[in-house]
Amino acid sequence: MNIITKVLTAILLISTSFAQAQEIELDPITVTATLSQKRASETGRNITILKGERIKNLPVHSLDELLRYVPGVEIQARGPMGSQSDIVLRGGTFQQVLVILDGMRLNDPNTGHFNSYIPISPAEIERIEILKGASSAIHGADAVGGVIYIITKSFAAKQNEEKTNVSAGISAGEYGFLNADAGFFYSKNNLSIGGGILTNNANGVQQRGAKGFFHNTTASVSANYHLSSKWNIAYRTAYDNRDFAAQNFYTSFLSDTATEQVSSLWNQVRIGYHTKKQSLSIDAGFKSANDHYRYNSSSAANENISRLFQALLLYQNQLGAKTMLVTGLNYQKKTIRSNDRGNHSLYMASPFVSVSQQIAQHFLVRPSAQWVLFEKISAELVPQLDLSYKIRRLQLRGSVGKTIRDADFTERYNNYNKALVTSGRIGNPGLKAERSFSYEAGADWFLQDKLKVSATFFQRFHQRLIDYSTTSYNEMPRKDNLSPAGVYALAKNIAAVNTSGFETDIQYIHTLNEKQSITASAGLVWLNSKSSDTVPSFYISSHARFLTNFSVVYQCHNFTASVNGLYKKRQEQSAAAIHASITPDYFIMNAKLDYAFFQKALSVFIQADNIFNRQYSDLLGSPMPGRWLMGGVKWQWSKGN
Repeated sequence: MNIITKVLTAILLISTSFAQAQEIELDPITVTATLSQKRASETGRNITILKGERIKNLPVHSLDELLRYVPGVEIQARGPMGSQSDIVLRGGTFQQVLVILDGMRLNDPNTGHFNSYIPISPAEIERIEILKGASSAIHGADAVGGVIYIITKSFAAKQNEEKTNVSAGISAGEYGFLNADAGFFYSKNNLSIGGGILTNNANGVQQRGAKGFFHNTTASVSANYHLSSKWNIAYRTAYDNRDFAAQNFYTSFLSDTATEQVSSLWNQVRIGYHTKKQSLSIDAGFKSANDHYRYNSSSAANENISRLFQALLLYQNQLGAKTMLVTGLNYQKKTIRSNDRGNHSLYMASPFVSVSQQIAQHFLVRPSAQWVLFEKISAELVPQLDLSYKIRRLQLRGSVGKTIRDADFTERYNNYNKALVTSGRIGNPGLKAERSFSYEAGADWFLQDKLKVSATFFQRFHQRLIDYSTTSYNEMPRKDNLSPAGVYALAKNIAAVNTSGFETDIQYIHTLNEKQSITASAGLVWLNSKSSDTVPSFYISSHARFLTNFSVVYQCHNFTASVNGLYKKRQEQSAAAIHASITPDYFIMNAKLDYAFFQKALSVFIQADNIFNRQYSDLLGSPMPGRWLMGGVKWQWSKGN
């Protein structure tokens, strides 16, 4: 009888701990919304968190493809497998999403089109946190539609953690496709080291008189050393190179047969001090990006070298059992040297403060504010208030705040330094910083340890939104290098753009038994944007009016099947000159089958992208590939907790 009691007790403890583990996975610790560790349900924000270990099971080849199927995220892809994609959240423009890697912002000073060039190998990723909605009071300029926050294994490693992971894979397919992906992570005592490489290459599908080739490679390595129980220092270096066919990526002209190469170097360092109640960290990052763009074989290439230096001082203090103070200072220095845009520089400094205050048992209030000081633009005060209230399995949340975004160097100076411009997009040095006021209200519902359903209503009221709009020669503010017969799109401050929307997110995690499990996520977004301009500007008119995306992974012993897909409905567009069109809607789906051998150390897989062979484009003039078949082999080994 004693043995039976012990067995039943053990089963109960295992079941309870497993249920708690799944519940934590649906409501994990996050840092994006508060810069301090909080449960996602306590932040007052809608946050989706994707664990790094799940990436390898999904039918994706690059980080922008991974984000494409995350609930509520719209990826407007010009090319496949990391060539170029714009990230859009809640119907904004692609410049209105802030991308952060271990606390340091990655948004390129030259153009937001490079924001998806994330210099990190997938093997290094601990988790990706997607915060939807206004976040400028915490993260500063550009965090208008939301934040993509990537946390890596090395920078998140704890002292005395013992773990070793090694993985490598190779795959090949149609159109000369070749992929290689390898990585490692080692942690023992005071030292943690991680690194990896990802490369995607293909001759590409046939385009108008050319093939859509790409050669995209990212390599990174990082280390974290704990000097003591309170002090640590972490460092990362990474190299990223994208070389691809860019036909009609930026224009809808017949003469556009462009190619582009963007190579960047990334370095960051962190020195941290922490105790049980307070912590202090100093982060610094440096990014250098070289952009070589050739419109066609007979044109001179645009040579752009952009640099970003930044530093972040962050202090946290647990003032009491119910009060947390977060304060700090962010500094950025942006420069560009370009034969097309000229030579320019800009700095920005922004002190900030945020206080999380628990009122009663289940009610949390967090006021935040940031004072953004631009070099050549008037300073802006950016306040925000987040609220969270929990009733059993229901979490109610709300947020209201202001956001800002300054123009990048392309928006200010594109085609500004050329002798003669006969057509195309023209920069505007007189642009003012965007302002917007946002609010949202939502709820999260947890069903036991398996299901989380989130729903959010939001509105954003923009002033001086920056976008390109068709403008006649006579209305151009500067005509020095323009042709009277040219067709131009000028970067403008649009008087007002109001966006309303509703989004739902669903996450499902269920272990059927010790050999079978299902993990699934899905999102639906309805959007409506109204502009004060009679003719909608380009990027505001390009976002989806309705979007649903999903991922499902089923595992049974050694067999894994996964699918992801999306349905998008948007405004129809056409360009007769290049016989291109944007259909009002499309549906695509990818699938992957994987079988593992030798205690799951070795596996083989087959994959089909766009299995229904749907012909589509996200942006006018940039057709995406149809059905693409491939297969490969993977090896992995791990040891430790």
